[in-house]
Amino acid sequence: MSAPLVGKVALVTGASRGIGRAIAQKLASAGCDVAINYYNSAEEAEALCVEIRGMGRRACALQASVGIPDSVDDMFAELGKHFDRLDILVSNAASGVLKPALEMTLKHWRWCLETNALALNLLAQRAVPLMRAGASIIAMSSLGASRAMPDYGFIGASKAALESLVRTLAQELGPRRIRVNAVSAGVVDTDALRYFPNREELLANFARRTPAGPVLTPQDVAGAVYLLCLPEAAMITGHTLVVDGGFCISG
Repeated sequence: MSAPLVGKVALVTGASRGIGRAIAQKLASAGCDVAINYYNSAEEAEALCVEIRGMGRRACALQASVGIPDSVDDMFAELGKHFDRLDILVSNAASGVLKPALEMTLKHWRWCLETNALALNLLAQRAVPLMRAGASIIAMSSLGASRAMPDYGFIGASKAALESLVRTLAQELGPRRIRVNAVSAGVVDTDALRYFPNREELLANFARRTPAGPVLTPQDVAGAVYLLCLPEAAMITGHTLVVDGGFCISG
């Protein structure tokens, strides 16, 4: 049986590690050629490209800071040297500052909003001309978009803005038959989580309150992204798919 996404071209930002890496691996295993965006993890990105090429797919590594317009322009110029179209865009790269809101500055606000929310619009502006009917854009959100979490205020606000932008882009791109959705993940123990001072508490609370099981993996999240890329998801757009094992329904 052929892979369900064979021949598709995907761009995954922040793909050298963690959830982004799992998404790139999943899409490649489903038949996609994949462009791997990274910021400062060149060795990991190149190693992932080698792995994907070993599956019989094409892959390239693209360095860029997704919240900076000129950097995104350069990334798409390099992308054009490898692929002449784009079928799937996954806006996964994220960053932020973990501090109480009352200690935050304008610089912190701009960093969170530009990297986590503005990036989606910058990417979409450049990706849409390369897309055909049936293409899919997926943005990675988090539970902090709708829940108060310690030291997560500005990041959570940026994720809420991201989800709002997903709805707007879905409405604007619907006539082109390009769908836009978000995937919001629960607590996943990746390298990024190590920066949280309450990491152990977050993991323990998630394990205790999650009906479907105590551990959420990057592969679980990648599976949700994959589902939204399938042709069967053609009428799903403007939504945020929560992947948390039922955490949010448990009080």
